[in-house]
Amino acid sequence: MAEKVGDFLLKRLAAWGVRRVYGYPGDGINGIIDAFERATDQMEFVQVRHEEMAAFMACAHAKFTGEVGVCVATSGPGAIHLLNGLYDAKMDHVPVVAIVGQQARAALGGSYQQEVDLLSLFKDVAHEYVQMATVPAQMRHLVDRAVRIAMAERTVTCIIVPNDLQEMPAVETPEHVHGTVHSGTGYSQPRVVPVEEDLDKAADVLNVGEKVAMLVGAGSLHATDEVMEVAQLLGAGVAKALLGKAAVPDDVPYVTGSIGLLGTKPSYDMMMECDTLLMVGTSFPYSEFLPKEGQARAVQIDIDGRMLGIRYPTEVNLVGDSAKTLGALIPYLKPRENRSWREGIEEGVEKWWKLLEERAMDEANPINPQRVFWELSPRLPENCILTCDSGSAANWFARDLKIRRGMRATLSGNLATMGPGVPYAVAGKFAYPERVAIALVGDGAMQMNGINGLITIAKYWNRWSNPRLIVLVLHNNDLNQVTWEQRVLAGDPKFEGSQTLPNFHYARYAESLGLKGIVVDTPDEIGRAWDEALAASCPVVIDAITDPDVPPLPPHITFEQAKAYASALWKGDPNERGILRQTFREMVDAILPHRG
Repeated sequence: MAEKVGDFLLKRLAAWGVRRVYGYPGDGINGIIDAFERATDQMEFVQVRHEEMAAFMACAHAKFTGEVGVCVATSGPGAIHLLNGLYDAKMDHVPVVAIVGQQARAALGGSYQQEVDLLSLFKDVAHEYVQMATVPAQMRHLVDRAVRIAMAERTVTCIIVPNDLQEMPAVETPEHVHGTVHSGTGYSQPRVVPVEEDLDKAADVLNVGEKVAMLVGAGSLHATDEVMEVAQLLGAGVAKALLGKAAVPDDVPYVTGSIGLLGTKPSYDMMMECDTLLMVGTSFPYSEFLPKEGQARAVQIDIDGRMLGIRYPTEVNLVGDSAKTLGALIPYLKPRENRSWREGIEEGVEKWWKLLEERAMDEANPINPQRVFWELSPRLPENCILTCDSGSAANWFARDLKIRRGMRATLSGNLATMGPGVPYAVAGKFAYPERVAIALVGDGAMQMNGINGLITIAKYWNRWSNPRLIVLVLHNNDLNQVTWEQRVLAGDPKFEGSQTLPNFHYARYAESLGLKGIVVDTPDEIGRAWDEALAASCPVVIDAITDPDVPPLPPHITFEQAKAYASALWKGDPNERGILRQTFREMVDAILPHRG
């Protein structure tokens, strides 16, 4: 049988090293789906429950592996469903290629069923490259350019393939005539390092600073050794943006942890007191958690020159790969003899971990969510994969888990969308089936995407060499993060009509799918539940009944936040008694830590 365009599309992706595509079928991509059946020896099709999850999984694949992630969806509605996950990839700067179907070419422009102007639809999310194939001879260069541009620009690209074109005979080598394009495969990341003059300028700033703070992000995930060596030379503390949580391990005494509303007090204190700031591979957006203008001299390193100098008025901006640039910068740096700044940071970090333990062990009704994460932390398997969803779970993920070297941890960073926690973990298992994967999600995100993601887990888990995938659900029947944002930022009490979730038996549902379910509703059961889940021979859902009134306190409470919080209570919050009780406990822990 002659090779069709759909077959050639997959063969060309395979030539780029793509071995797995996440998607959902539909008649707009019948020719491509048929090709998957003929290409099982070189390409795996992972069937998801919803196209949004396919895009999330492609995004997670790119985050965990550094390779391009690929997703496929049908025309019209299927293509539209991809958008949220694709924006997640775009905003977190990871390479993803979306392949979508379209109605037959002869029908275009005729208001045909499921005909959507996909070029316009994808023009923003895939603005670096979105093209529709109209003849078979295009397919080679469309695939080559989509993959290469996604990798080079660390972004989303899109190929639109009309369904009648998918069934046409493939053209592997275009005619050697005017008006044809003859492309090839292959892309190598360049070695991007600033010139010596700029390294010298950066060192001039960093060497005179007496109180140096570092802030690292996702761009530093491959630069752990270099970040730590620079921190040692400069006597600096290291704070982490959420996407950079795994960039440096939390068991290092000068690592202050996360920064921002979900961050730590040591990170906040360091930023408020430093006289020099070195930002590496991060676009952390919240200026109120960075030094005030004029307080600190600053240097920034980023591979993307467009992201330099937009978060803080940096004095020296270095375009370069984080690891290579830090490595080139190190010979210019002078070791600090006075370590008093570093010693103060380490003391603050030590006190903070003790405070977190105190808070985690506070009583709650029935379970303190912080304790669920605190009990997990020392049990984390080596080289495990951690994913988290947006919501209150992200607070405890950011603060209470001590990441060790070799672990991978991620969430939706810049988009901060709900729903990727479970799909991310599934993609992590496909990429690294030998590793333990743990998804940490709230019940809002679980009801949004997670319960459907469990069906995908049930379909595929027997294929993984290590079956251990654990989904923790913080079951509090409340859209908890938004509830607290309403109280603290807007001064409004909880509106039960929007915030209260329907009750759902997550563990029982998991068991109905052939997975293991564990319900935890007393504090003493938490450790046992984690031990049981980590020893299980199949994927597990831990349904932890947690207290929605435990406040995710920011590292620094402003007068405006305190005023808004008081206003919410004054207006009559339905959970007033519980939140007053839990807030009082958290405050007491901060004022009188280590009480017996």
